[in-house]
Amino acid sequence: MPFCTQCGVSIGERDSFCAACGARQTASATPPQSDFLGNIDSRTVSLLCYIPLLGWIPSIVVLASAKFQSDRNARFHAFQGLYLFIGWLIADWVLKPIVRTFGFPMGFLPLVATVKTAIFLAWIWMLVKVSQNQSYRLPILGELAERSVAEQR
Repeated sequence: MPFCTQCGVSIGERDSFCAACGARQTASATPPQSDFLGNIDSRTVSLLCYIPLLGWIPSIVVLASAKFQSDRNARFHAFQGLYLFIGWLIADWVLKPIVRTFGFPMGFLPLVATVKTAIFLAWIWMLVKVSQNQSYRLPILGELAERSVAEQR
């Protein structure tokens, strides 16, 4: 069964026009291909990269997708969001066990919590900045993200 070339509604095999949208039909109409990133703009995708603890997923999707291959801004935010998540993992999976294993004074555990709180606040800060369409580079991670974007050109 053929489909409308304009709106994707199924039409009769001999229809010259779509009954739903009125578009003229060609002889061999196939269903339109959908791209799940087709309707997402750069700002929205940049916001998704800073969702605390889950932003790494959209970051990887942005870096792997062809749609954002030439979008420097979206790729920058994807890298910066990914580096924030890596910082969180280092604090949670490396610093915290080291402090507990080697018996450092209990004063170091609040240091790990402070690092994790700073990373969480950086995620929120970047969500606000991106939602206001402002460009902001975090002190160390922003430079790393900028270099990563430049290396991929």
